[in-house]
Amino acid sequence: MRKLKIVGKIFFYLIGVTLVVIFSCNVMVIYTTSSSMYEEIEQLPENRVGLVLGTSDRLVSGDANLFFKQRIEVAAMLFKSGKIKHIIVSGDNRTKYYNEPLKMKNALVKAGVPEKSIVMDFAGLRTLDSMIRGKLVFGQHKLTVITQSFHSYRAMFIGKFYGMEVVSFKTKPLPEYVSLKVKLREIFARTVAVWDLYIIKRGPRHLGKKIDIIIED
Repeated sequence: MRKLKIVGKIFFYLIGVTLVVIFSCNVMVIYTTSSSMYEEIEQLPENRVGLVLGTSDRLVSGDANLFFKQRIEVAAMLFKSGKIKHIIVSGDNRTKYYNEPLKMKNALVKAGVPEKSIVMDFAGLRTLDSMIRGKLVFGQHKLTVITQSFHSYRAMFIGKFYGMEVVSFKTKPLPEYVSLKVKLREIFARTVAVWDLYIIKRGPRHLGKKIDIIIED
């Protein structure tokens, strides 16, 4: 019986420590990046390049993905307003049947962004990969991150860790029934980001040759 109590105490102690670590990592990520999140487009600094982080255009059910739709709308708006002059679409392309960058590029062109102003990053398998490749492969030290706000904090955190000047535009909240699960997952993803950067020094899965972005003023 005594052993059972000891095991129970250890179990609850570990849960407590885990919760403290998760909470601390989330505070760290948000606190260090919140000043780079802009609510008014007039106040958003101009950057030559915007980085759209990848997601599927469709849900498993086949319905349109509102996260994808919102990212495309924001990217097109920032381009048309002159806040960015070129766009990197970075996402997963591990099979010929799943191509996030191509889907994003096509949607941006349909939204009025010139094809010549878009470059595709096919090795943005994770947010970490997309951000690091933005600097090391595409040569950008300043970026406007384009994704949902709760995701932007982690992306900017990674960018700042690698010495980049990053900003993001605060997006309108999507309905809770759509975003709640993803927001909960993001809480754990921020903890993993701190682990990746500070503990195991994880890098992108693929780098490869540098790609020059030619921007016509």
